[in-house]
Amino acid sequence: MSQDSLPMVLVFLISLGSIGFLIVALIRSIRAEGGKRGGVWKNFGLSLVLMILFFGTWLGHGIAQWQEYVDEQEEHGQPAETSNFLESFAQATLENWQSEFLQLFAFVVLASLYIHRGSAESRDSEDEILKTVRRIEKKLESG
Repeated sequence: MSQDSLPMVLVFLISLGSIGFLIVALIRSIRAEGGKRGGVWKNFGLSLVLMILFFGTWLGHGIAQWQEYVDEQEEHGQPAETSNFLESFAQATLENWQSEFLQLFAFVVLASLYIHRGSAESRDSEDEILKTVRRIEKKLESG
């Protein structure tokens, strides 16, 4: 492993640590809920399916990239070394994740700063309902 790839591998390990943290948080949530109201799949199905899809596609990406790496190494008459592949895989993974995290981060930040009147994320619909309820209560009290 070259010194130039050390920061990239470090970022990759931090990313894996973040994924590990999310998995542990999911497991803790499932344990905290126990068998309450409907079971694990009913309460956490979305998280579990997304996690399975994530790891399934990441594994598929790794297998496809390994095959491409081995073919490329054979073309150049060089042995396929796992450490060089891991560098390549880490770089490809981070390139894919970078755009996804940037997009998600932008959505979360912008959604927290701005509202779209009438959307499910904005409070304006709740405020309108509260005003209507108060108006009805006033009419009932006075009438």
